[in-house]
Amino acid sequence: MLLTCGYSGTSSVNTTIPIKVVPATESHDISFRQIHTADGGRVRYRKVCELDGRQLRQDEIVRGYETATGTLIPVTDEDLDNLPLPTAKAIEIVSFVPAASIDPIQIGASYYLAASEQIAAKPYELLRQALERSSKVAVAKFAMRDRERLGLLRVKGKVIVLHSLRWPDEIRSASQVPVPDTAVSEDEVDAAVRLAETLTGRSVEEMRDEYRDALEEVIAAKSAGTTPAPVGSSAPAPAEVVDLMAMLEKSVQDAKATRSEPGTVHQLPDKKTASKKAGSAAAGKTAAKKTAAKGKPRRSA
Repeated sequence: MLLTCGYSGTSSVNTTIPIKVVPATESHDISFRQIHTADGGRVRYRKVCELDGRQLRQDEIVRGYETATGTLIPVTDEDLDNLPLPTAKAIEIVSFVPAASIDPIQIGASYYLAASEQIAAKPYELLRQALERSSKVAVAKFAMRDRERLGLLRVKGKVIVLHSLRWPDEIRSASQVPVPDTAVSEDEVDAAVRLAETLTGRSVEEMRDEYRDALEEVIAAKSAGTTPAPVGSSAPAPAEVVDLMAMLEKSVQDAKATRSEPGTVHQLPDKKTASKKAGSAAAGKTAAKKTAAKGKPRRSA
């Protein structure tokens, strides 16, 4: 792919940088399969033509656009590659703007951009340093997954990052959200600010996916033939009798108490470790104890 700087519609200058697009994120979600309840067999989906009833191979399937009358118009990869757009095979920078002008609600998937060959190293570095020194980000257009997209280029360390952006007309107006007409006192606001100040300082890098931890413990316990102890929870008080000031003050005190505890590091078990756990009854007991203690506050160092 190419990264072009210098929009042909407003400038005769055009710098082209050959680049590689590398995914900047990965998913650690635990994936599930659908199984038959009676015998545990896998449930699979097959692609079958509704006209001749034949199961199709992937190379026999192409995209099709359905018109209002129900007619299906095939659209091939070649059709998409030959679209009359400059962004069909390139990321085209159209403007440079202050980072603060981009609403975070627009930001989607992220990708690292790397110079694809040695000749691209110098213009890549020039663009990276220009973005870094100007404290600006670049707005670009590019094509991916069958559509033209809006993008944002910014610097992360020594690398240029591309974020996909939602188009402005894809963002719903906040005026559509009903806002209750509720008055709060200055004391309540002060208490909320104190809570925010108490919790200030913990970085995103310290956060971990506790839902995934608990799910792994459940899977390990069930594999070992045991059942994790359910986490006890007290029923919340009805909303109409909640004392907001008391709740805020308690939250501040709880946060301070949690912050004063010595930090611990919770290492995420890999798949091999999880398998070993699943093979022993002791792992089931450990998982049950961990799950029972899940409701206690904890933090990472």
